[in-house]
Amino acid sequence: MSSMAGMRGRGIIITVLGLTQIMAWGSSYYLPAVIAPAVARDTSWPLAWVVGGLSLGLLVAGLISPRVGSSIERHGGRNVLAFSAFCIGAGQIGLAAAPSLPVYIGAWLVIGLGMGAGLYDAAFATLGRLYGNSARSAITTLTLFGGLASTVCWPISAFLLSTIGWRGACLAYAAVQLLIALPLYLTLLPRRVPQRSAASDVDRNAAAARPVNPSLPVMALLASTITLAAVISSTLSVHLLSILQAGDLALAAAVGLGALVGPSQVTARAVEMMIARYHHPIWTKLASASFVAIGVLALWAGMPAVPVALGFYGAGIGLESIARGTLPLALFGPSGYAKLMGRLAMPSLIAQAAAPSIGAVLMQWTGAQGTLAVLGGLALFNVVLAWSLRWLLVRDRGVHLQPG
Repeated sequence: MSSMAGMRGRGIIITVLGLTQIMAWGSSYYLPAVIAPAVARDTSWPLAWVVGGLSLGLLVAGLISPRVGSSIERHGGRNVLAFSAFCIGAGQIGLAAAPSLPVYIGAWLVIGLGMGAGLYDAAFATLGRLYGNSARSAITTLTLFGGLASTVCWPISAFLLSTIGWRGACLAYAAVQLLIALPLYLTLLPRRVPQRSAASDVDRNAAAARPVNPSLPVMALLASTITLAAVISSTLSVHLLSILQAGDLALAAAVGLGALVGPSQVTARAVEMMIARYHHPIWTKLASASFVAIGVLALWAGMPAVPVALGFYGAGIGLESIARGTLPLALFGPSGYAKLMGRLAMPSLIAQAAAPSIGAVLMQWTGAQGTLAVLGGLALFNVVLAWSLRWLLVRDRGVHLQPG
């Protein structure tokens, strides 16, 4: 790709995106799990609305995701990701200064713009736009960084909460976004992306071997299984600590157990990175759905199975992030990949928007065990969806389930 001359090294770009993904997830998606109870106690705002701020933010993220994908498809990810860091940072300042619930919710809407423009889907689209079919390994490596987000940021958030309060924690994360992530995006990501006409022969040949017009059932199943997996992980990311505390664990012990999820994600992704060249990403998806189902059902069974359950669950959602990025690339090729990721992200993010609030209602009405029973049923259904997708792909003569 001669047009990519001058582009910074692949390792630098992946490292920048990996570090900024940890910052972005920790500053937005994973933050309410630690600070929401303190926010509710300090302000007397209803906990449902405090947690609901994240839901509304995810709704905004879902609504803008198609435009995010289209923008990355045309111009690359640099400016979009920089916009994300600015929005998350500005939103965190808004949270810290919020004198009332409407201002607090408004700040989450700004953070939602940042989530839509900066979390996994935008980062995957950026890598797909830069590297075409060879982006699979880059996406897998990126998720290795992202898997550390909860492990790194939950203890940091808990420490900040105990030392400078929830408003101080928000200001600290604002500084991370505006003083670290934003400059990294602007200085180290390439200003230009390769033109489609300059795509390599490998990319063109590979694209030609894949179906140009995917069938509606394949697209519907793919979007459904990605969305359902996101609903389960979104619900547990917000309520996992509360569920663990419902089993008479102190916050510190719950945080300690919850931190097992991150290493499990990273371990599963490291294994996937080593063996990815031997299998099609549909097998990654099947393993992911199965591990999540085992983990959630084992969590429902309770102690002493909780650490093992969290290990399976972490491995499952770790692989899901890879499948979310690599399966569409393997099925539909690099042309239009960024735009496709934006479209797939929309239902997923909107469903995630509702999941924490619905989870809060489930927690209130059915308790932790009832919530886990519902999530276990959804996880089993997602296994069925994943196998149905594989069956459709095998039946479709235009789709070859070769390692990609």
